Amino acid sequence: MASKSQEKLIEEIGSMSVLELADLVKALEEKFGVSAAAPVAAAAAAPGAEAAPVQEEKSEYKVTLKGAGSEKIKVIKLLRQFVQGLSLSDAKEKAESAPTVIVEAASKEDAEKMKKELEAVGAQVELS
Repeated sequence: MASKSQEKLIEEIGSMSVLELADLVKALEEKFGVSAAAPVAAAAAAPGAEAAPVQEEKSEYKVTLKGAGSEKIKVIKLLRQFVQGLSLSDAKEKAESAPTVIVEAASKEDAEKMKKELEAVGAQVELS
């Protein structure tokens, strides 16, 4: 419960205009050497702290072949298509030695395209 003097002060503050309140805040800041902006900023940050942090969407993905599946020849052909300069023997080795990284840094569109096409022929692919 507020004391009589506190109630009287609250009543007086309640009857002030916005300009009078602004002047009062400035006077209190000068008198006590404090700033009303810091508590306001902390109070404004508190609701944001409760919300889940916004994660930036990744721009590059690592494409990993987890398994070639039963259509290994089709997987090998796709690997050669996706990785420029990959020889037939290297593509075969990647398909047989799964899990293996196919591409270290692919764009989101390229990574999703690779995954979709490889999974269409029975391979297991992971994006990370």
